[in-house]
Amino acid sequence: MGRSLRHRALCLLTSVLAATTVLAQDPTGGRSGAPAGGRGQGGGRGMAIPAGESCPPGMAEIRPRSCMAPQFPAPSIIDYRPHSTLVTPVHMVKSAKYPAIDYHGHPQGLLNSPESVAGLVAQLDTLNVRLMVAADNMSGDRIVRAMAAINTNPKHKDRIRVLAGIDFRNVGPGWGEKAVAQLEADVKAGAVGVGEIAKSLGLSIKKADGTRLKIDDPDLDPVWDACARLGIPVFIHTADPQEFFEAMDLNNERWLEIALFGDRRYPSDRFPKFEELMAERDNLFRKHPKTIFVAAHLGWHANNLARLGKMFDAMPNLYAEVGAVLYDIGRQPRGAHDFFLKYQDRILFGKDAYYPEEYPYYWRVFETADEYFDYYRGYHAFWKLYGVDLPDAVLKKLYFQNALRITKALPQGGWPK
Repeated sequence: MGRSLRHRALCLLTSVLAATTVLAQDPTGGRSGAPAGGRGQGGGRGMAIPAGESCPPGMAEIRPRSCMAPQFPAPSIIDYRPHSTLVTPVHMVKSAKYPAIDYHGHPQGLLNSPESVAGLVAQLDTLNVRLMVAADNMSGDRIVRAMAAINTNPKHKDRIRVLAGIDFRNVGPGWGEKAVAQLEADVKAGAVGVGEIAKSLGLSIKKADGTRLKIDDPDLDPVWDACARLGIPVFIHTADPQEFFEAMDLNNERWLEIALFGDRRYPSDRFPKFEELMAERDNLFRKHPKTIFVAAHLGWHANNLARLGKMFDAMPNLYAEVGAVLYDIGRQPRGAHDFFLKYQDRILFGKDAYYPEEYPYYWRVFETADEYFDYYRGYHAFWKLYGVDLPDAVLKKLYFQNALRITKALPQGGWPK
């Protein structure tokens, strides 16, 4: 009898081991109704985690509270480039529907000679950019030389305008008078406004006494007051995206960009905090209600349009420009559409870095209702864009009317009604 029991136990154990081997080789876990690849109920696979917790690094949540690692080595954030299988209408827009003013131009040395200006104008013609405002912080002889190159050909003289730069070095006693005198000379030489005031104001520039030059420092007031008196706008870039000031961890959606570019990381032990810079900037706008300010990059609030809307409501002298934040505009098409309609008199078109092949992405976002298409720089955004589909009246204000209204020295004739 004992030998019979041992024989039965051995047979049972052999059967269990065989069944286990079969199940291990069957991706459905032996459930005939479950599709291959684990699309059923999960079959109890994976590592359980408590509710509200995230999966450990290297694992994905395959079912609620269940994590599992891929069966193959995971690609890096740089190498993973999936192709969308979504099929939707595509409307490529090579040139703007209405002639545009690029209020945030950086023509990369193309204003050095009449020949380079001619080449720039030819490129702008293909995009229907009627006028570029060069925001290269020019002053003194640079403006004189640039205007000479622009004005050599009568056909080009109304295609490009320049902004004047302000030298913020050694701010202290006597600085304001010298800065205003230089600004007046630059306007006389052809500057139509001031800018682009660089992000170094507030971030890194020191005063003559060695302290940080704050954006709203009273020593700068003579320049802003002079801009109001001269009737010229101030185009100002403050700080950088808020993510650049935050921890460089795997929750930071701009991780790749700040990993690529070390000068875009602003640790709090070396730089002012983002909100500190925003407070100084907003105080500047409030202190000078007669001066027109244009906040570059939508003030870095394209990811929080409600905040920018409150600024518009509280500061009638404030405008904003859309350069280099298309990645945020295009991922919220309904909210952005409503925002651009509500504040249609306050937003200007601008591109920032001059690469002609990138302008059509702006036209496509603003002019179409296309869905889920690529952005032009993967390190800016790993997500897709959607068309905002703005009406014609708003497009005209965005592309040229608002810029003409606040910048009186721009050529005012020949624009569509």
